Amino acid sequence: MALTPGSDRISSGSIDAGPYQGYVYAYPHKTAYRPLDPRPSLREVWEKEPSGSLFLYLHIPFCEMRCGFCNLFTRTGAPEELVAAYLDALERQANAVRDALDDPRFVTAAIGGGTPTYLSAAELTRMFDLTERIMGADLRAVPLSVETSPATATADRLAVLAERGTTRISIGVQSFVDAEARAAVRPQRRQEVEAALGRIRETGFEALNIDLIYGIDGQTERSWRHSLDAALGWEPEEIYLYPLYVRPLTGLGRRARNWDDHRLGLYRQGRDRLLAAGYEQVSMRMFRLPGSSGATEYRCQSDGMVGLGCGARSYTSDLHYSYEYAVGAGRVRAIIDDYVRLAPEEFAVANVGFRLEDGERRRRHLIQSLLQAEGLDTAAYRERFGAEAAADFGGELERLAARGWLETVRAGETRLRLTPEGLAHSDAIGPALFSGGVRELMAGYEDR
Repeated sequence: MALTPGSDRISSGSIDAGPYQGYVYAYPHKTAYRPLDPRPSLREVWEKEPSGSLFLYLHIPFCEMRCGFCNLFTRTGAPEELVAAYLDALERQANAVRDALDDPRFVTAAIGGGTPTYLSAAELTRMFDLTERIMGADLRAVPLSVETSPATATADRLAVLAERGTTRISIGVQSFVDAEARAAVRPQRRQEVEAALGRIRETGFEALNIDLIYGIDGQTERSWRHSLDAALGWEPEEIYLYPLYVRPLTGLGRRARNWDDHRLGLYRQGRDRLLAAGYEQVSMRMFRLPGSSGATEYRCQSDGMVGLGCGARSYTSDLHYSYEYAVGAGRVRAIIDDYVRLAPEEFAVANVGFRLEDGERRRRHLIQSLLQAEGLDTAAYRERFGAEAAADFGGELERLAARGWLETVRAGETRLRLTPEGLAHSDAIGPALFSGGVRELMAGYEDR
């Protein structure tokens, strides 16, 4: 897994409850989704939506193992017949979704999970074939990101990814220290990691991202520096630094303790090391070499996302929808088993989701902008909503500024931007900006 290590469940606490409340990679959080009644048809959902610059996301919910920190929607050890049935269902879903879209144009794409390269080379080929044939996506012509793991980044799989247009590979290394990998219940060896990175570089993808985790039991400033330097040795175009979270229903959940100061110290060490190495900070987690970003027309604030797979979300301007969310292994397996048995007509409706009224759209824009290093463009906010962000969210913004976490930058265009210390507290700021309604829904969600 590579996208969100151990951080998919968010606390409803305030900025005073500690710096690590949860990773806000989307708003609202999936635990705020509820069954839609009545279930709208996808044609109704998409009929008035712009379709000229869409994001296509495919979710493969399989992994070779479940790491101790992971609470993503995934299952381990899926047999070959289940993978085949999943691809059959993905094809039925793609047909239903494509029928609901009028002349869609996909300008960026990603395949996540789980671990997409859990699929064999032949299964990956089938996945690409059905996606391009049915959805009409020219994946060789747009930025395409795929997640992998050291154990599944084999030469034959990587060859398929490269041939089908993959431009970015993200690999979850987490630590280059074997003992730390074991402590995170990720039984991999440094030798295996280095071999996988070598194959990725030999295949020649435009961008390599390496995920690292800080806060692992037994990790010290010295061992963290060792992993940072080992990652930098591969000159990756991107590096993500994730704090270790311990959440309900994960393998490390019984070992929770208060180590906020330790994690913050490691974060600052990692941030400063990457900045000194010439990386630019894009968000709390993401660091990128200047000039290495793949250009795309997609803008997450205004453009839609089409998700395929039982763990994928889809976004329109006023509806976010998906399938049921779960973390526990038994419930995840049951949801996948239900997904692969769905009839074609069942894919033609939205099942579980959240409708965004105007206030929630404004709040989403605020959160997703502030949590990026470039901050919120006040003119763009005004143009979109006909109001000032400072008027809509004055009290919340003033509290952040009073702590020294928010600044106003005037350089050609006025931006509200988190300070370096504000970025360090992104995992507290994001959840603190959630609306009362979303918090109430999240509080009513039962872990399963």
